[in-house]
Amino acid sequence: METPQSAPLDEAAITHLRSWVGRSETLQDTLAAAPLRGFSATLDRDDPPPERGTPLPPLGHWLYFLPHAPQSQIGPDGHPKRGGFLPPVPLPRRMWAGGRLVWEPGNPLRVGDEARRVSRIESVTHKQGRSGEMVFVLVRHEVHNAQGLSLSEEHDIVYRAAAHSAPTLGAAAPSLPPEGALTPRGGPSVFAGEKAPPPKAAQTSAPWRRQIVPDDVLLFRYSALTFNGHRIHYDRQYVTQVEGYPGLIVHGPLIATLLTDLVRRHAAAGAVLRRFEFRAVRPTFDLNPFFVNGKPSADGQQVHLWAHDHEGFLTMQGSAELA
Repeated sequence: METPQSAPLDEAAITHLRSWVGRSETLQDTLAAAPLRGFSATLDRDDPPPERGTPLPPLGHWLYFLPHAPQSQIGPDGHPKRGGFLPPVPLPRRMWAGGRLVWEPGNPLRVGDEARRVSRIESVTHKQGRSGEMVFVLVRHEVHNAQGLSLSEEHDIVYRAAAHSAPTLGAAAPSLPPEGALTPRGGPSVFAGEKAPPPKAAQTSAPWRRQIVPDDVLLFRYSALTFNGHRIHYDRQYVTQVEGYPGLIVHGPLIATLLTDLVRRHAAAGAVLRRFEFRAVRPTFDLNPFFVNGKPSADGQQVHLWAHDHEGFLTMQGSAELA
């Protein structure tokens, strides 16, 4: 199987995509307890059962406001077909490209809240990378409960051209990680395509450290929790033969969640996450274990976070600010 090659985007097509800037979408959801029970189980935590009033853990809001496209509206990659709120970018590979989040002090989202998420397209940027065209879409989300604004999030999405060929197992992995790095705000990315610079060695010792085994079940459970039909996370034939990757891809948001979970496991009692940002720098596959790491500042209020693969190469970097 091969991914269809898309024609180059001309100026008229780019202008059309940019007409989505300023569009907004508002979704309502009741923050039920059941998704959080699955969340704790997937992260291998022994949390008390959530009940009405329990604060959502960091990034727990990703379990809500989920897209529920009818089966007839699902595209070949498992995502809803292009168009609607997000611009209909014709490039076939869509990936999460990092994020930045700020929680409002004193107003956490809680189980039982009737919550509202307002999303707005902030920018659409066209770039030419080493392996072809890329389009970056920046979306800003604001999540409110009855008390007002609870958290703000900037979400970077990147669309890119199809892989030219599918590598075999053990071959060098394509360099742009699905649901990974490449935020336009971060300057030139180290992942512009298959002809990327050499991977970056990560620090492999840290005060906080956890090994993760990304098996099929873990990836399936997280896909189910987030109602994510993207086939790169569970369909091995598709991801290797169509998208051209050597194995199932670990969700970037799952790795980000594991980084915040590392903070929860090690930070001082009562510490609350105030800010978090993350950016992936190399794809993570289900073929080998990987590691999440953290190094707190002397005062314990800042945490440098990163993940690396079994070879010691940096796969995600981030930072957290605690209150």
